[in-house]
Amino acid sequence: MTGRRSRVEIVDFEPAIAGHFDRLNREWLESLFTVEDIDARVLGDPQRYVIAAGGHIQFARAAGEIVGTVALKHAGSRRYELMKMAVTASARGMGAGRLLGVAAVDRYRELGGTCLFLESHSSLLPALALYESLGFRHCLRPAPSEYARTDVYMEYAA
Repeated sequence: MTGRRSRVEIVDFEPAIAGHFDRLNREWLESLFTVEDIDARVLGDPQRYVIAAGGHIQFARAAGEIVGTVALKHAGSRRYELMKMAVTASARGMGAGRLLGVAAVDRYRELGGTCLFLESHSSLLPALALYESLGFRHCLRPAPSEYARTDVYMEYAA
């Protein structure tokens, strides 16, 4: 990468770059937590578990490299989960996370969604601050989580 000033662009999922979805998410999961069974399924076949199920995946690209990703998983009844948001360590501070978050919220609106939610962990303070700045608010979890690591549930309220 050519440095912090690299222009970041958001691009939609294409099979040719699908492997970056797995790479970017495993990078942060393995450094802080563990890859759970649900993660392995989604990361191993995003076309099946996200795209074909009515969801969307977007990537951040800077200086020709894929440096981040985010997914909207269709959860039924016009509900979507913002999930698998990751930015590679070398690209942090470039604004890629904010651009991915804004792009995901915009896509959710385009889809006519009625509820956008996410799950996270209380130790991920920069991520939680980003989500809050995008309009997500902490809420009581309406159902048990599929993830053992999550202790935060947020819904988009803007």
